[in-house]
Amino acid sequence: MGLGALAAAGAACGAPGEEIRTDSGKIVIGFVSPRSGALAGFASGDDFVVDRVRQTPPYANGFTVGGRRYDVEIVVKDSVSDPRLAARAAGELIAHHRADMVLTSSAPETTNPVASVCEAQGIPCVATVVPWEAWYFSRQADAAHPRPFTYTTMFFLGVDQFGGCFVPMWNRVPTNKVVAGMFPDDADGNAFRRAWPAIIEKAGYTWVDGGAYNDGRDFARMIAKFRRERCEIFINAPLTPDFNRMWRQAASEGFRPRLATVAKVLLFPSDTLPLGGLVDNIATDSWWGPYMPNTSSLDGESAKSLAEAYQSASGRQWLQTLGSVYSLFEIAHQAFTKVDSPRDRQAVAARLRTLNYSGMSGVLDFSRGPVPGVAVQQPVGVQWKRGVGRFPYEMMVVDNSLNPAVPLGADLAPTNP
Repeated sequence: MGLGALAAAGAACGAPGEEIRTDSGKIVIGFVSPRSGALAGFASGDDFVVDRVRQTPPYANGFTVGGRRYDVEIVVKDSVSDPRLAARAAGELIAHHRADMVLTSSAPETTNPVASVCEAQGIPCVATVVPWEAWYFSRQADAAHPRPFTYTTMFFLGVDQFGGCFVPMWNRVPTNKVVAGMFPDDADGNAFRRAWPAIIEKAGYTWVDGGAYNDGRDFARMIAKFRRERCEIFINAPLTPDFNRMWRQAASEGFRPRLATVAKVLLFPSDTLPLGGLVDNIATDSWWGPYMPNTSSLDGESAKSLAEAYQSASGRQWLQTLGSVYSLFEIAHQAFTKVDSPRDRQAVAARLRTLNYSGMSGVLDFSRGPVPGVAVQQPVGVQWKRGVGRFPYEMMVVDNSLNPAVPLGADLAPTNP
């Protein structure tokens, strides 16, 4: 089922952009993320963040919009990591909860169908934790001739940011400059497959595509190709179960790249546990962490304080999506409080497309592009290294080429010496 059909399946009553008039002095904000299913690791901190946001003064005391105070209700839905259920959740928020805005996070399987339902129904929507190319182009009727969206916006990284994060790390490890790519036949994989070859060639490296795949049960053919081509650098964007299976198989079959720089996987501490020592010095991107010099626009809390509060409350290690999800609610506050009425969907959506502010995720400027309604973050390069405290592995900053305000925490080391 395509995203157009998903949008129709999740559709609610009312014409796009139509103002919903109500006597309720309440703003309803819906939030959809993969709280269960294959992508649940992305959302494991969402409950904490939502509770934290509810306690900030703007959310506890209400938003002032057009000179009137509105209570704020946050309604949370689970996408179950399923695009159809994500679309259904968005439709329920719009039709049954009368959501004034829908927020969504964590991979195209959730963010894209939610955004498509909102676009079809004229409901302001903000997405995050999805590469912008996978969010923007995969939702187009004609990806070769893309058209800007009216009601849906997002912030995160793009392939250029992954390149700007990964290539400087590659350049610091002596290799033969041959890069292996593991990309599935899905929105993320296809977006990366289209964009990476040009980045790789421009940086002076050689690209070896392992081939699009749908069934991730056996990677013997892909691994054999990487070994035959003598690939010494590895990149990917798979689902976590597929990567775990492939990486174990690669180790047993003798594919040990000098430097592994991964995307979509090993982003969170829970991802390291199934692989144990096989994650030593695997590098990835970090778009948020306690080392970021960012503070909340809602109450001034620092990134470090938010991470520490999560660890204290949950007993678990901090994760990157804490900052991203927090910023969704900052953005909602910024947009609603700069219009005359929260019911004026067109005005709220227009404000989202021009928003420029600094908060928990740093500076987010939706007016600059790379396409309308998209704000881009600048990540740092990190590696998973053995922990020195209570957690077995820690994400350590080893390259800050794109974001020099973030201090280095460790030396870059080869994944496989």
